[in-house]
Amino acid sequence: MMKYMTASQAAAKWNISQRRVQVLCSEGRIEGVFKLGENWAIPEDSEKPADGRSKKESKENE
Repeated sequence: MMKYMTASQAAAKWNISQRRVQVLCSEGRIEGVFKLGENWAIPEDSEKPADGRSKKESKENE
């Protein structure tokens, strides 16, 4: 039987915010997630997805 964790449990495990986990879930970036009412169910063995957000360039490049 597959075990699941909540967004807050995943946030603590991956050292990121709960909101960031929720965004990753809603964007489909975590495999096997689904919603149970208002809560996300995330497989316990899921890996933290790579951060695909872009970083701002430094002012030196202007």
